[in-house]
Amino acid sequence: MIQVESLVHRYGETAALDGIDLTIEDGECVALAGANGSGKTTLVRHFNGLLEPDEGSVTVNDRDVSENLVAARTAVSMVFQHPEDQLVAATVGADVAFGPENLGLDRDEIDRRVEESLTAVNLAGRESDRVDTLSGGEVERLAIAGALAMDPDHLVLDEPFTGLDEPARQSVLNRLGELREDGTSLIIVTHDLRDVISLADRVVVLSNGRVVLDGEPADVNDELAHFDVRAPDSPC
Repeated sequence: MIQVESLVHRYGETAALDGIDLTIEDGECVALAGANGSGKTTLVRHFNGLLEPDEGSVTVNDRDVSENLVAARTAVSMVFQHPEDQLVAATVGADVAFGPENLGLDRDEIDRRVEESLTAVNLAGRESDRVDTLSGGEVERLAIAGALAMDPDHLVLDEPFTGLDEPARQSVLNRLGELREDGTSLIIVTHDLRDVISLADRVVVLSNGRVVLDGEPADVNDELAHFDVRAPDSPC
Protein backbone atom coordinates (compact mmCIF):
# COMPACT_ATOMS: atom_id res chain seq x y z
CA MET A 1 0.00 0.00 0.00
CA ILE A 2 1.06 3.56 -0.70
CA GLN A 3 -0.37 6.09 1.73
CA VAL A 4 -0.02 9.85 1.42
CA GLU A 5 -1.12 12.07 4.30
CA SER A 6 -1.37 15.87 4.25
CA LEU A 7 1.48 16.07 1.76
CA VAL A 8 2.84 19.52 0.95
CA HIS A 9 5.73 20.20 -1.39
CA ARG A 10 6.93 23.66 -2.30
CA TYR A 11 9.18 25.02 -5.00
CA GLY A 12 10.24 28.28 -3.45
CA GLU A 13 7.06 30.03 -2.35
CA THR A 14 4.83 27.98 -4.66
CA ALA A 15 3.01 24.94 -3.29
CA ALA A 16 3.18 22.28 -6.01
CA LEU A 17 1.32 19.93 -3.67
CA ASP A 18 -1.09 21.46 -1.22
CA GLY A 19 -2.29 18.96 1.37
CA ILE A 20 -2.62 15.73 -0.62
CA ASP A 21 -4.33 12.74 1.01
CA LEU A 22 -4.29 9.58 -1.09
CA THR A 23 -4.22 5.82 -0.54
CA ILE A 24 -3.35 3.32 -3.26
CA GLU A 25 -4.19 -0.23 -2.30
CA ASP A 26 -2.10 -3.27 -3.17
CA GLY A 27 -2.95 -4.48 -6.65
CA GLU A 28 -4.89 -1.36 -7.58
CA CYS A 29 -4.45 0.43 -10.91
CA VAL A 30 -4.76 4.19 -10.58
CA ALA A 31 -4.70 6.63 -13.47
CA LEU A 32 -3.25 9.85 -12.08
CA ALA A 33 -4.42 12.59 -14.40
CA GLY A 34 -4.29 16.36 -14.66
CA ALA A 35 -3.07 19.20 -16.80
CA ASN A 36 0.60 20.10 -17.07
CA GLY A 37 1.72 21.70 -13.83
CA SER A 38 -1.03 20.12 -11.75
CA GLY A 39 1.47 18.28 -9.50
CA LYS A 40 1.33 14.73 -10.88
CA THR A 41 5.05 14.15 -11.34
CA THR A 42 5.90 15.93 -8.08
CA LEU A 43 3.50 13.61 -6.26
CA VAL A 44 4.82 10.32 -7.59
CA ARG A 45 8.44 11.33 -6.98
CA HIS A 46 7.61 11.20 -3.27
CA PHE A 47 6.65 7.52 -3.53
CA ASN A 48 10.28 6.37 -3.61
CA GLY A 49 11.99 9.31 -1.96
CA LEU A 50 13.16 11.23 -5.01
CA LEU A 51 11.59 14.25 -3.32
CA GLU A 52 11.08 14.94 0.39
CA PRO A 53 7.87 16.42 1.80
CA ASP A 54 7.86 19.90 3.25
CA GLU A 55 4.90 18.75 5.33
CA GLY A 56 3.04 15.48 5.72
CA SER A 57 4.22 11.93 5.08
CA VAL A 58 4.39 9.11 2.55
CA THR A 59 4.44 5.45 3.57
CA VAL A 60 5.03 2.44 1.33
CA ASN A 61 4.13 -1.01 2.62
CA ASP A 62 3.58 0.50 6.09
CA ARG A 63 7.05 2.07 6.25
CA ASP A 64 7.78 5.78 6.02
CA VAL A 65 9.71 6.35 2.82
CA SER A 66 12.25 8.58 4.59
CA GLU A 67 13.20 5.78 7.00
CA ASN A 68 14.62 3.47 4.33
CA LEU A 69 15.10 4.76 0.80
CA VAL A 70 16.50 1.43 -0.41
CA ALA A 71 13.34 -0.39 0.69
CA ALA A 72 11.14 2.27 -0.90
CA ARG A 73 13.01 2.14 -4.20
CA THR A 74 12.88 -1.64 -4.24
CA ALA A 75 9.13 -1.62 -3.63
CA VAL A 76 8.35 1.27 -6.00
CA SER A 77 9.85 1.21 -9.48
CA MET A 78 9.44 4.27 -11.67
CA VAL A 79 9.57 5.09 -15.36
CA PHE A 80 10.31 8.78 -15.76
CA GLN A 81 8.66 11.16 -18.21
CA HIS A 82 12.08 11.64 -19.82
CA PRO A 83 13.30 8.02 -19.88
CA GLU A 84 16.77 8.78 -21.21
CA ASP A 85 17.53 10.16 -17.74
CA GLN A 86 17.36 6.70 -16.19
CA LEU A 87 19.53 4.70 -18.58
CA VAL A 88 22.71 3.59 -16.85
CA ALA A 89 24.54 1.17 -19.16
CA ALA A 90 25.97 1.07 -22.67
CA THR A 91 23.90 -1.81 -24.00
CA VAL A 92 20.24 -2.79 -23.84
CA GLY A 93 20.80 -6.01 -21.91
CA ALA A 94 23.18 -4.46 -19.39
CA ASP A 95 20.78 -1.60 -18.75
CA VAL A 96 17.85 -3.88 -17.93
CA ALA A 97 20.09 -6.14 -15.84
CA PHE A 98 21.43 -3.26 -13.73
CA GLY A 99 18.56 -3.13 -11.25
CA PRO A 100 18.25 -6.89 -10.64
CA GLU A 101 22.03 -7.14 -10.26
CA ASN A 102 21.89 -4.55 -7.51
CA LEU A 103 19.28 -6.65 -5.74
CA GLY A 104 21.88 -9.42 -5.51
CA LEU A 105 19.92 -11.91 -7.60
CA ASP A 106 21.59 -14.94 -9.15
CA ARG A 107 22.53 -14.89 -12.83
CA ASP A 108 19.76 -17.21 -13.99
CA GLU A 109 17.10 -15.03 -12.37
CA ILE A 110 18.64 -11.87 -13.79
CA ASP A 111 18.74 -13.36 -17.28
CA ARG A 112 15.12 -14.51 -16.96
CA ARG A 113 13.97 -11.04 -15.93
CA VAL A 114 15.91 -9.37 -18.73
CA GLU A 115 14.45 -11.71 -21.35
CA GLU A 116 10.87 -11.38 -20.09
CA SER A 117 11.06 -7.61 -19.73
CA LEU A 118 12.53 -7.04 -23.20
CA THR A 119 9.94 -9.35 -24.72
CA ALA A 120 7.19 -7.33 -23.04
CA VAL A 121 8.28 -4.15 -24.85
CA ASN A 122 9.15 -5.68 -28.22
CA LEU A 123 12.92 -5.46 -27.73
CA ALA A 124 13.61 -9.19 -27.49
CA GLY A 125 16.92 -10.28 -28.97
CA ARG A 126 18.47 -6.83 -28.82
CA GLU A 127 20.49 -7.24 -25.65
CA SER A 128 23.74 -6.35 -27.42
CA ASP A 129 22.45 -3.16 -29.06
CA ARG A 130 24.03 0.06 -27.82
CA VAL A 131 21.57 2.37 -26.12
CA ASP A 132 22.97 5.39 -27.97
CA THR A 133 21.73 3.89 -31.25
CA LEU A 134 18.09 3.58 -30.12
CA SER A 135 15.27 5.79 -31.32
CA GLY A 136 13.28 7.88 -28.87
CA GLY A 137 10.47 5.33 -28.76
CA GLU A 138 12.95 2.50 -28.22
CA VAL A 139 14.55 4.39 -25.33
CA GLU A 140 11.13 4.71 -23.73
CA ARG A 141 10.49 1.01 -24.16
CA LEU A 142 13.90 0.21 -22.69
CA ALA A 143 13.17 2.31 -19.61
CA ILE A 144 9.90 0.45 -19.12
CA ALA A 145 11.74 -2.87 -19.44
CA GLY A 146 14.21 -1.79 -16.76
CA ALA A 147 11.36 -0.98 -14.40
CA LEU A 148 9.59 -4.26 -15.12
CA ALA A 149 12.77 -6.21 -14.41
CA MET A 150 12.76 -4.97 -10.82
CA ASP A 151 9.52 -6.92 -10.21
CA PRO A 152 8.28 -4.16 -7.88
CA ASP A 153 5.23 -4.18 -5.62
CA HIS A 154 4.22 -0.83 -7.13
CA LEU A 155 5.04 0.40 -10.62
CA VAL A 156 4.82 4.10 -11.49
CA LEU A 157 4.82 5.14 -15.14
CA ASP A 158 4.94 8.85 -15.98
CA GLU A 159 3.37 9.42 -19.45
CA PRO A 160 4.60 5.99 -20.59
CA PHE A 161 3.03 5.92 -24.07
CA THR A 162 4.54 9.06 -25.52
CA GLY A 163 6.47 8.19 -28.66
CA LEU A 164 5.40 4.54 -28.82
CA ASP A 165 4.06 3.12 -32.06
CA GLU A 166 0.89 1.03 -31.93
CA PRO A 167 2.52 -2.43 -31.64
CA ALA A 168 4.76 -1.27 -28.81
CA ARG A 169 1.88 0.52 -27.11
CA GLN A 170 -0.28 -2.58 -27.24
CA SER A 171 2.55 -4.79 -26.01
CA VAL A 172 3.17 -2.54 -23.02
CA LEU A 173 -0.57 -2.40 -22.25
CA ASN A 174 -0.77 -6.18 -22.38
CA ARG A 175 2.14 -6.52 -19.98
CA LEU A 176 0.63 -3.98 -17.59
CA GLY A 177 -2.59 -5.97 -17.65
CA GLU A 178 -0.66 -9.10 -16.69
CA LEU A 179 1.06 -7.27 -13.84
CA ARG A 180 -2.29 -6.02 -12.60
CA GLU A 181 -3.65 -9.57 -12.63
CA ASP A 182 -0.59 -10.70 -10.66
CA GLY A 183 -1.23 -8.10 -7.95
CA THR A 184 1.23 -5.32 -8.82
CA SER A 185 -0.05 -1.85 -8.06
CA LEU A 186 0.05 0.43 -11.10
CA ILE A 187 0.12 4.22 -11.00
CA ILE A 188 -0.03 5.62 -14.52
CA VAL A 189 0.52 9.36 -14.83
CA THR A 190 -1.23 10.83 -17.84
CA HIS A 191 -3.24 13.70 -19.26
CA ASP A 192 -4.94 11.37 -21.76
CA LEU A 193 -6.98 8.51 -20.36
CA ARG A 194 -7.73 6.77 -23.63
CA ASP A 195 -4.83 4.34 -23.37
CA VAL A 196 -5.24 3.35 -19.75
CA ILE A 197 -8.95 3.45 -19.06
CA SER A 198 -9.35 -0.29 -19.70
CA LEU A 199 -6.86 -0.97 -16.90
CA ALA A 200 -7.80 1.67 -14.35
CA ASP A 201 -9.77 0.89 -11.21
CA ARG A 202 -9.70 4.56 -10.23
CA VAL A 203 -9.03 7.92 -11.78
CA VAL A 204 -7.43 10.53 -9.53
CA VAL A 205 -7.25 14.04 -10.97
CA LEU A 206 -5.00 16.79 -9.63
CA SER A 207 -5.40 20.50 -10.20
CA ASN A 208 -3.19 23.17 -8.64
CA GLY A 209 -1.62 20.61 -6.34
CA ARG A 210 -4.87 19.25 -4.94
CA VAL A 211 -7.01 16.18 -5.53
CA VAL A 212 -10.14 17.41 -7.29
CA LEU A 213 -11.59 14.11 -8.54
CA ASP A 214 -11.20 10.59 -7.21
CA GLY A 215 -13.44 7.76 -8.32
CA GLU A 216 -14.16 4.99 -10.75
CA PRO A 217 -13.71 5.98 -14.39
CA ALA A 218 -17.41 6.04 -15.20
CA ASP A 219 -18.15 8.22 -12.18
CA VAL A 220 -15.66 10.98 -13.05
CA ASN A 221 -15.80 10.89 -16.85
CA ASP A 222 -18.16 13.84 -17.26
CA GLU A 223 -15.99 16.10 -15.09
CA LEU A 224 -12.63 15.44 -16.74
CA ALA A 225 -12.81 18.20 -19.36
CA HIS A 226 -13.08 20.82 -16.61
CA PHE A 227 -9.51 19.96 -15.60
CA ASP A 228 -7.96 19.66 -19.10
CA VAL A 229 -7.93 15.86 -19.04
CA ARG A 230 -8.75 14.03 -22.25
CA ALA A 231 -11.59 11.61 -21.57
CA PRO A 232 -11.57 8.08 -23.00
CA ASP A 233 -14.26 8.90 -25.55
CA SER A 234 -12.69 12.18 -26.72
CA PRO A 235 -11.66 12.44 -30.39
CA CYS A 236 -7.95 12.63 -31.28
